[in-house]
Amino acid sequence: MSWIALAFCGPVLWALSTHIDKYLVEKFFKTTGVGTLLIFTSLIGLIGLPIIWAFVDVFSIGTTGVIVTSVSGLLYMTAMYFYLRALQQEEATTIAPLFQTSTLFTYAIAYFVLHETLTTQRIAGGLLIMASAAVISYDPDHGRKFKLPIVALVLACTATLAVAAVIFKFFAIKNAFWPVTFWTFAGEAVFGAAMLAVPFYRREFMGMFAKHPGAVIGINAANELINLGGGLAARWASLLGPVSLVQAIGGTTSFFVFLFGVLISLFFPKFGREDLSRGSLIQKGIAVVLIVGGVTLIGRAGAN
Repeated sequence: MSWIALAFCGPVLWALSTHIDKYLVEKFFKTTGVGTLLIFTSLIGLIGLPIIWAFVDVFSIGTTGVIVTSVSGLLYMTAMYFYLRALQQEEATTIAPLFQTSTLFTYAIAYFVLHETLTTQRIAGGLLIMASAAVISYDPDHGRKFKLPIVALVLACTATLAVAAVIFKFFAIKNAFWPVTFWTFAGEAVFGAAMLAVPFYRREFMGMFAKHPGAVIGINAANELINLGGGLAARWASLLGPVSLVQAIGGTTSFFVFLFGVLISLFFPKFGREDLSRGSLIQKGIAVVLIVGGVTLIGRAGAN
């Protein structure tokens, strides 16, 4: 499988996870805060730790690698905290265009740390993909100004994500994918454990088990595994291709969120509805053209 196909597995699975999240929030978690969702996300990786440990020498990356990649996991969860806090205060369609700044941060960091060289074709392809995400997120009927605190939260999220992504590739490409993945998950678990140590988050987290054990253990666990699969695909793609362009392809998540929304609206309307008006469909069509153009340019430039 090419790195481009792997990179697209991330946004496809993340989009599916977004709709499951939407269902869970509406059905079960209206009264809970971002801490509860973060704890689930951070602890789900614990399932894979003993499996990786059994087949891989997780200490092969050395002490420095263990520490730094664990910090990478902590950074990822910190970024998710900033993002969810922003979502609490603004609509996702308003925040999504700003979220594409993760690619710009990654361009800059990868240039200095990984010495990645990007051709004009690849840069143009990445920009087209970023543009598609902006088009898909634009809502002409709900124009509003960005508030400085919202901008600060999203920029903090995207900058932190960029650092985490570059750290992952720096160590994984020199050593091994699975040991780095192991310690990244371990770092995420440390984040979750730290949150559980806070009485407020612990009470909220345990309270959900008492109220909705089936939903908490079943649906949410399955959702986190889907999200985890998207993350692993994106990380593997970052080893095969330029990490900055993998991040750019990740920006198409909003397109797939819309696509799945259309399918749900047509075939499973009880679980959600999407705007299927003529103007909305034209807007999405333009985004599709931009995505196809961007992927074509990246593919012609050749794999890195």
